[in-house]
Amino acid sequence: MIMHSIRRLIKKKFKINYIFRQWEWILIILIIIVNAINAQISPYYLNAEGLLDATMVFLDKGFAVLAMAFVIILGDIDISVASIMALSSVVMAVAYSAGVSMVASILAGLLTGTLCGFFNGILISRFKELSSIIVTLSTMSIYRGIAYVILGDKSVGNFPSWFSYFAWGYIGKTHIPFILVVFIFCAIAFGILLHRTTFGRKVYATGNNFEASLYSGVPVEKIKMIVFTLMGLMSAVSAIFLTSRLGSSRPNIALGYELEIIAIVVLGGVSTRGGVWQNSWGKPFAFPDGFYKIWNGIKKYSRSSYDDYYWFAFDYSFNYPQHIEQNDKKEKRDK
Repeated sequence: MIMHSIRRLIKKKFKINYIFRQWEWILIILIIIVNAINAQISPYYLNAEGLLDATMVFLDKGFAVLAMAFVIILGDIDISVASIMALSSVVMAVAYSAGVSMVASILAGLLTGTLCGFFNGILISRFKELSSIIVTLSTMSIYRGIAYVILGDKSVGNFPSWFSYFAWGYIGKTHIPFILVVFIFCAIAFGILLHRTTFGRKVYATGNNFEASLYSGVPVEKIKMIVFTLMGLMSAVSAIFLTSRLGSSRPNIALGYELEIIAIVVLGGVSTRGGVWQNSWGKPFAFPDGFYKIWNGIKKYSRSSYDDYYWFAFDYSFNYPQHIEQNDKKEKRDK
């Protein structure tokens, strides 16, 4: 995809206007700008080991991003993702504190997230009059509420020392974070699933035209149930890495993560109208997002500064491409 974009750019004789028409080039520019600013702020920023270590701080949400891409390609949305993470984390922590082995507790957390996603899928696929945003808005409160009922305002920690390896460990004697390697493998697997399998083509077809897919024999209800169940599972995976990073679990874990996860997917090129991913290598938007957080931390800016960054990027990604599309249609009509 990148080489194809470069060839197209060469054919266009390097027109600046053309660059700003292509979201993949905007993504590259964002990565360059964010890293250039960070390099100016701190002389230690461009250190290779430092950059690798930085991924440990923000890649926990990346696993949920992979599944959220499938959800949005379907033309749906899941805003209960952060609450699923909280409930999965709490169940895992409470199980361990009750004397269950850590491995079994992790499996309990994964099962919890999977069941939450399956419940979302059942509601959305069976009750078609309810939109996914209404369903997941309700379950967002339910799952977070259950987490508070289980743990109250307490926190649970004292996990085995090996559990911290998930978030803070390195591969062998290298300086490559374990979480980065796992994320890369998952990203490749999800990419293959989406672009090289019949299931992935059915996901695209369902998001592009639900009615046509239904009458063409595509099991749209089954597809939605599988995708939302997968969303729950990957939310639980994110919860495990997040809990490993924090060293404890509490009901208010992952607050606000739903905005960041959805933003990464949309700004990575997935259309909220469904059925479209402008550039399949848009997954790296998790990295400018994370590096911007580092810059925000270095400068000690407020949370509102981080939100302003998101709203600016959202406005650009939604409105500018639509403006370009309208101009292109007008030019074609004039011709």
